[in-house]
Amino acid sequence: MERKPVHVAMFSGGAASAYVAYQMVQTYGKENCILFFTNTLWEDEDNYRFMDEVAEYIGLEITERVDGRTPEEVFYDYRFLGNSRLAKCSEELKVYQTIVFLEELRDVHNLEPILYFGIGPHETHRSDNLREFYKHNPIEPIETRFPMIETFREDIDAKSIIQKEWGIKLPRMYEMGFSHANCGGRCVRGGYQHYAQLYKIWPERYALQEEMEENFRKHFEKNVSILKKDGGPYTLKQYREQMDREGIDNFLKTQDETVPCVCTFS
Repeated sequence: MERKPVHVAMFSGGAASAYVAYQMVQTYGKENCILFFTNTLWEDEDNYRFMDEVAEYIGLEITERVDGRTPEEVFYDYRFLGNSRLAKCSEELKVYQTIVFLEELRDVHNLEPILYFGIGPHETHRSDNLREFYKHNPIEPIETRFPMIETFREDIDAKSIIQKEWGIKLPRMYEMGFSHANCGGRCVRGGYQHYAQLYKIWPERYALQEEMEENFRKHFEKNVSILKKDGGPYTLKQYREQMDREGIDNFLKTQDETVPCVCTFS
């Protein structure tokens, strides 16, 4: 029997994914749509507020999947500390949970998922990667759509629309200057600028991340770190001490080369 299509917005708590979800529901109707969120348990509390308000505005409940582990617990399970190049946390807590959910839609509910992502025209390399991923990793290929690239020809200012037309305040991490709101600022894919920002805005969260890194190093007796310098480890403790010595503002200007992983879009 042929599966009935169901439209799934990959809702990350970002402005673009919220706008795409809204347009998807307007086009296909609530009864044919799902608002899907994978929770790492490290998200900033204001992200949840934003997502709840968007879900209410759209008129669709959030379908949430949670592994139950935090990123730190994943690092211990794999004996591998996530860093800017490889983050098992994203793979386990988001990607795997998503694939299981999509296969359930097919096997249990006889639905054929079509995925929607809030990726913009300046990020086509990421849309290409996701398109390839969902072609090959589920049991059968899954169609992916990127309305910000493919449908909306003019440059959409999703943040402005959400604030001014919907009357919903954006997640606070945007106005605090973070480039993305993953894991409440504790994203291991963040680089030097990201962690300088975290230290300036939320020193207590930086301290949690530094403590996690130090504990991991001691527990496994490995010289590893989230950040790298000159091809080798550079711990958050070393970085904090350098920022204290040289002034934190000197580190807020350097653009990070690293980009957030699939978390941003899933």
